[in-house]
Amino acid sequence: MTSTQKFNGNFTQQEPIPEDAIQRAVEVMRSGRLHRYNVASDSDISETAQLEIEFAQYQQQQFCLAMASGGYAIQTALRALDLAPGQSVMTNAFTLSPVPGAIDAVGGKPILIETTEDLVLDLKHLQSVIQSTGSKILLLSHMRGHIVDMHALCDLCHQHEVIIIEDCAHTMGASFDGTKSGTHGALACFSTQTYKHINSGEGGFITSNNEELMAKCIVLSGSYMLYQRHQAAPAAAVIDKIKLQTPNCSGRMDNLRAAILRTQLRHLDTNCERWNKRFNTITERLSKSNSITLPKPHPLAKEVSSSFQFSIPNFNDEQNSDFLKRCFERGVELKWFGALDPIGYTSRYESWQYVESTALVQTNDVLRRLYDCRIPLTFSVEDCALIADIIVEESNRG
Repeated sequence: MTSTQKFNGNFTQQEPIPEDAIQRAVEVMRSGRLHRYNVASDSDISETAQLEIEFAQYQQQQFCLAMASGGYAIQTALRALDLAPGQSVMTNAFTLSPVPGAIDAVGGKPILIETTEDLVLDLKHLQSVIQSTGSKILLLSHMRGHIVDMHALCDLCHQHEVIIIEDCAHTMGASFDGTKSGTHGALACFSTQTYKHINSGEGGFITSNNEELMAKCIVLSGSYMLYQRHQAAPAAAVIDKIKLQTPNCSGRMDNLRAAILRTQLRHLDTNCERWNKRFNTITERLSKSNSITLPKPHPLAKEVSSSFQFSIPNFNDEQNSDFLKRCFERGVELKWFGALDPIGYTSRYESWQYVESTALVQTNDVLRRLYDCRIPLTFSVEDCALIADIIVEESNRG
């Protein structure tokens, strides 16, 4: 390969929706019954309710609630904890803006926790913040699919009576020590936005084994008094106890999106393997470069790598900017967390001006050097090899 070779793929082009999912979606549209509670009879199970059953089974959890978005799922989960105005909620400093945004939206106070070189929550800093603030809720973001030592995290939170909500937007299909991501906390939230592991444009889930919390989530989601049409749900008697004290904050998934997702869920594990094959091709090549550093996954984590991250420790800001430009000119669209201003989906915690300002020296150093890139399944393994080779060549140019 010469240093002038370019990549011609599109980093935002996802695979098409499977044909059988399209056919089922058309059937739903022809029925006119798009609203999840619009069924022909009380004995019918809506498309959304069936999806909830299937995702609960996939997650090996008792309960599942389909939502309008992953961010709204997080807001609903926080509301279900009866978050008081101004109550602190700890979360990752390295995450996407809808995570602290969800805390702020429900009246909470985000407290940001440092990230490590391996892009996971710094447990030492978490322990320090718990002890200094007395905060009792952790919104854990498995950012970009990187999973912290869940045994150590759960032990720490259990010791200090901290409730965990897992943001699994990037870990659907992943696991830690054989246990599915999203089964370690009181509640877990997932996203089905276009760039996630199953695609309905927008959408999400909440899963849990806690019947009281899930009962609140169902009423909060906008069930009115139709909660008995949920199947992957607590008994109606549990919901009866809280239904009149819990507000309706409509954020339901509809049957059209559910129809699109059900087929994709059946293919999820296969697609996770496809993503990891592409990821391994990229990282094997990047690891041969003396200038590039890769985050190291925990040995017990089985991640789903639909994106990849790397750092070039010896580059200054000017070199990082030049490197980004050169890769783009050769068709490789990288995102750089070192940029001062937020671009697209990429922002640093300093840009979230609704969050109380805190200098996080360790996180600043990590983000200043951090690059990020999607791996759409429309890319072949050979495409991924070329992308990696271009990155290595341009990093070697300094």
